[in-house]
Amino acid sequence: MKITVLSGGVGGARFLRGLLAVVPPADVTIIGNVADDLEILGLRVSPDLDSVLYALAGLSDEERGWGRADETWNALATVSELSGDAWFKLGDRDIGLHLVRTQMLEAGYPLSAVTEALCRRWQPGVRLLPMSDDRVETHIAVADPDSPSGRRVVHFQEYWVRMHAAVPAEAVLVVGQEEATPAPGVLEAITDADLVMLPPSNPVVSVGTILGVPGVRDALRATAAPVVGLSPIVGGDHVRGMAAQVLASIGVEVSAAAVGAHF
Repeated sequence: MKITVLSGGVGGARFLRGLLAVVPPADVTIIGNVADDLEILGLRVSPDLDSVLYALAGLSDEERGWGRADETWNALATVSELSGDAWFKLGDRDIGLHLVRTQMLEAGYPLSAVTEALCRRWQPGVRLLPMSDDRVETHIAVADPDSPSGRRVVHFQEYWVRMHAAVPAEAVLVVGQEEATPAPGVLEAITDADLVMLPPSNPVVSVGTILGVPGVRDALRATAAPVVGLSPIVGGDHVRGMAAQVLASIGVEVSAAAVGAHF
């Protein structure tokens, strides 16, 4: 039975580990969100792909809930000492991955080929595809009384990691999405599947950005497979993360039924 999952990062990885406890990993293809990718200290970071890869390859830090196990922080400590940009927490082991990814991308390899190479090395057991090889970035508009427009736009990761989503999100802006194309194998993984699953990842900035890549929604409508979504909203609020904030910003009620209607 071929199963395709459209996944975000930490929440999606936890769901996938549960799924792989009951189905063979070789039957599973994961289409990962890359709209929250960013460049930090000159390195290309793919947080959602990495969260899935670390979790399924047995490399993730179970106590912290994100990043590599047995991590050290010497490089970031030096960055901080030198007053560099240290708000995004990159451990030494994590930096090693980003160095290799950045080097391969600069050499001309597409993100899908880079991800495939990483999977060959660490063997997560599943097929892991980025949603697109094209650059897509999620930005969040927040209120800023000092700005002439009354608001400013920050990268999603800055809103989530640096600002802790502590202020209301006024709008979600996905840059480059309309021009993006699905990565090789993405549409076929959906149309040829026996089951397609939307896990309880963020419905706007994780699953929603995958659905927004041109061709993906059409493939979901065209597939003969059942398409099953799991809501991250329970009892009128998200279980973790910031789904409530971004749902409100796009005018969607914070409820499981509204998430289904949004999809």
